[in-house]
Amino acid sequence: MIVAEALLHALKARGARELFGIPGDFALPFFKVVEESGILPFYCLSHEPAVGFAADAAARFNCAIGVAAVTYGAGAFNMVNAVAAAYAERVPVAVISGAPGLSERGHGLLVHHQAKTIDSQYLVYREITCDQARLDDPATAPQAIARVLKSCRERSLPVYIELPRDRVSATCGPVPADAPSAVDADALAACAEEVLAHLAQAKAPVMMVDVEIRRYGIEDKVAELARRLGLPVVTSFMGRGLLAEASPPPLGTYMGIAGDDDITRMVEDSDGLLLLGVILSDTNFGVSRRTIDLRRTIQAFDGQVSLGYHVYPNIPITAFVEALLARIGRPAGKPPAPRPRAYPTKLVADERPLHPDDIACGVNDMMERHGLMPIAADMGDCLFTALDMKQTRLVAPGYYAGMGYGVPAGLGVQATTGERVLILVGDGAFQMTGWELGNCRRYGWDPIVIVFNNQSWEMLRSFQPESRFNDLDDWHFAEAANAIGGEGVRVATRRELAAAIEHAATTRGRFQLIEAMIPRGALSGTLARFVEGIRKRREQSAVA
Repeated sequence: MIVAEALLHALKARGARELFGIPGDFALPFFKVVEESGILPFYCLSHEPAVGFAADAAARFNCAIGVAAVTYGAGAFNMVNAVAAAYAERVPVAVISGAPGLSERGHGLLVHHQAKTIDSQYLVYREITCDQARLDDPATAPQAIARVLKSCRERSLPVYIELPRDRVSATCGPVPADAPSAVDADALAACAEEVLAHLAQAKAPVMMVDVEIRRYGIEDKVAELARRLGLPVVTSFMGRGLLAEASPPPLGTYMGIAGDDDITRMVEDSDGLLLLGVILSDTNFGVSRRTIDLRRTIQAFDGQVSLGYHVYPNIPITAFVEALLARIGRPAGKPPAPRPRAYPTKLVADERPLHPDDIACGVNDMMERHGLMPIAADMGDCLFTALDMKQTRLVAPGYYAGMGYGVPAGLGVQATTGERVLILVGDGAFQMTGWELGNCRRYGWDPIVIVFNNQSWEMLRSFQPESRFNDLDDWHFAEAANAIGGEGVRVATRRELAAAIEHAATTRGRFQLIEAMIPRGALSGTLARFVEGIRKRREQSAVA
């Protein structure tokens, strides 16, 4: 076996389903093995940020490693932002970079694509990955691959693997299987018992779920835990879409002042708030009606559990949930039934100009008629509008909040699942990565894409309305769609939107792009409340 094949087999054995990438000269030998071996399907995109976003979305949907492969320097540096986003949002992405051969490192000349030093790229990626390896020695490569991929899975974070091009075909042994990491049974037992005792004494316990329960594939176990404990369940903002198929589903999404009043009170007044896999970020808690004292919560995140001032290190969230389940023989009570969420439906097909809330209404009508679809959303009002769409699987950069995610993420989801995807994206983000839709034709992808076109970075404008640099030009995306293998239509009224959505839902075989023309200043109700909440919190901080 050669090093490249050993790496590909190890990725597949650990759950990777495909590889997204862009070839380059230092990576050509590796890509040749990828193509000729067929160990993992390979999807070639057009720009490295999209490679990272597609691998990220595939990892989120599969609860497994996503793979992004690029060349040295110009390729890998171009993907730093996407990998940083995956690190921030705890997504297990394996970055594979081609690199100069060992013989090229000592001839006294700078190597093209080199930045400061030959190791600059390795050092940059060390900041945004949890483990790294350079496969320059075939004798130690199998162990290095095993170590790095174990870190990727156990920590649910990106890792970096550098493969010198003159070592791709070097002979090596197979990659050893992962040995399970030990968990201190006594510490785990003490942790579980203390948490259960605290929840039993709480008058108003609540469970909040976030990204880690998806990353580790434990949604079913968490749903069962909620049933046995009789706890009401809500998702964080970032956790929207979690437990979508659970019975009963979550009561809703906590968004503080921007969200449902009953859910806000339930979370903020709880004396037993159990945070499972929740990122303590401003997007999750920055618009709280009142500050939550996190010292009075139970937090299971990043391999440890804390309860007040008690901290149990080295307790993986999966082991923690399983330990709780093992100690609860039968349901302690029935969790409250969720109130039927009044998602907006029945779009009025008239001549009124479009509003973001109309798009939510039209999409909900479509899903009632044709069934639920997974959603990939970019950052901006398209994501906040998605919160008013029917509960379904959703991927979005809710915490890192980088633009350009939506389109390549949607392609990654369709590639890995085979399911048709609804992509929601603003015109600013579409200018960045929307052109990746040109790859749909050769791979048979046919997502439905709705572009929120207000000719503006409207979410930025909502925070600083006086700045003219938020204005964008009109790029006529619908016309471009037809030139790159899809079908596009521009709509400006509710009647046109309703017709376009129905046509898109019933037309398969090529991507459908609906360019929804929205007047500047029109914000979804959810985003308007979120912006107002952020503004009030900033004013309070300034006064304090």
